[in-house]
Amino acid sequence: MAINIKKKLVWLSQRYLTSLRKHLNQGPRARFDAARGLGRRAVALGLETLDLARIHKGALATLEASSSRDGIIERAEIFFTEAITPIEKTHRAALKASARLSRLNQKLGRRTVDLAASNRSLKQGIARRKKVESALKKSGARSSKLLEESLRQQKHLQQLTHRLLSAQEDKRKKVSRELHNEIAQTLLAINVRVVSLKTEAAANARGLKKEIASTQWVVDKSVKTIKRFAREFDRHDGR
Repeated sequence: MAINIKKKLVWLSQRYLTSLRKHLNQGPRARFDAARGLGRRAVALGLETLDLARIHKGALATLEASSSRDGIIERAEIFFTEAITPIEKTHRAALKASARLSRLNQKLGRRTVDLAASNRSLKQGIARRKKVESALKKSGARSSKLLEESLRQQKHLQQLTHRLLSAQEDKRKKVSRELHNEIAQTLLAINVRVVSLKTEAAANARGLKKEIASTQWVVDKSVKTIKRFAREFDRHDGR
């Protein structure tokens, strides 16, 4: 590979010398197409301005040794300037490309920063969503427990209500029995008094009056007893 490049350099040096001699022989009106062609060849070989300057210096030394014409150096310098134009353009293009690449890198850097910020925001959003989902699950579990507790309390309340109603019913039955017994005893007492009145009426009028007063007292007591039991019923009925 190195030998191949060396051969190309030798060829380019010879071609440069031939083109420069021909250019100088053509006089001030000579064109610079050959010089620019040599410059493009140098670019293709990857040569820099300094490399082409060495080639130019060698060619100029050869021409000066074989020619004594005036102005050769100035005209040769112009030829060299035209020859390095493609290299300089390549350099300028490289600089522009470098500047563009730098701008692209800056833009890419900003986009990278923005992307990193977006990723952080996305991760935070995911974390918040997971936190909310966890909270909802916990809330759902608590709600389920509260519902179970509510149902249990409702069932317990129903049981208490049933027991209360049952107790009230038992109390009513008890009061009813007591009232029945009390009224039955009172009526029995009144009946006894009435029988006694019949007997006293036949035997003794004075004793009859006394028995009537006693009977009235029994009747009054019975009325009071019935009223008392009525109030008991009213209280148990919640009136």
